[in-house]
Amino acid sequence: MSGWTVHDIPDQSGRVAVVTGANSGLGLVTAIELARAGARVVLACRSETRGRAALNRLRGEVPAAEAEVRPLDLGNLGSVREFARELPYERVDLLVNNAGVMALPRGTTADGFETQFGVNHLGHFALTGLLLPALLTAPQARVVTVSSMMHALANIDPRDLNSERAYNRWLAYARSKSANLMFTHELARRAAAHGARLTSVAAHPGYAATNLQTAGPRAEGRRVAERLMLLGNRIVAQSAEAGALPQLYAATAPGVGPDTYLGPSFAMWRGTPAPSWRAPWTLDDTMTERLWSASEDLTDVRYDLLKAAP
Repeated sequence: MSGWTVHDIPDQSGRVAVVTGANSGLGLVTAIELARAGARVVLACRSETRGRAALNRLRGEVPAAEAEVRPLDLGNLGSVREFARELPYERVDLLVNNAGVMALPRGTTADGFETQFGVNHLGHFALTGLLLPALLTAPQARVVTVSSMMHALANIDPRDLNSERAYNRWLAYARSKSANLMFTHELARRAAAHGARLTSVAAHPGYAATNLQTAGPRAEGRRVAERLMLLGNRIVAQSAEAGALPQLYAATAPGVGPDTYLGPSFAMWRGTPAPSWRAPWTLDDTMTERLWSASEDLTDVRYDLLKAAP
């Protein structure tokens, strides 16, 4: 995978791809490059206005693209269910669980979950489960879940998944990103046990310049912190185009194995896609199964198709 770029993406013609958070940053780059490679792309966006603007940009770069915008609010399980119900495709070949929030002040989703855990993990857990019939209809489906190198800051606390005892914005973010990797691991395990033709993998962008870094400070009016994040984006971060390479590789490259975790090659910070280090707790079968069970209970989304005998 040394030197891998978007020019190495295999032909995606005939594939249906759903990309969450495709209105900007990594998600928009991912949607554009998948469309350029021939996929039919669904831009799943919380804001209809920003989604339409993203679709216009995509079509400006790929005039012949087969692409559409559909509303999806990962912080509202009703919206997640409606998205899955209204999606007009019997088969989904690729799901990129890309959307996320980072280091926000404490808040709750429409369903009462801590915002970062609810959006980053539970929303994507529910979406993947609701799209599972369409994914299993595909000949070789992939689910790519975007985590972060910052997952290493904190394991989940099974007794306090919603950070009700104490809240630290960065630890809550790290826990949600650990949950992303634990979900990837457990989905891969269950797909293998069932004999399903579904590959569950994860990726992270290193430090990429997107609006994710500034959303939290802006929400609280912390102008100094917002300016520092903007400065870091300009001086240190790689571009969103470079940051999207690991998830594009995970989504399209031949031979990507289940439960692979990909990130930038240079110190997990920047560079071309490469296997990335992950915290040992994200590979702990007991912990990942425990989180899975809790996630099913919290979302009321059951992966029954992976429970039946193959």
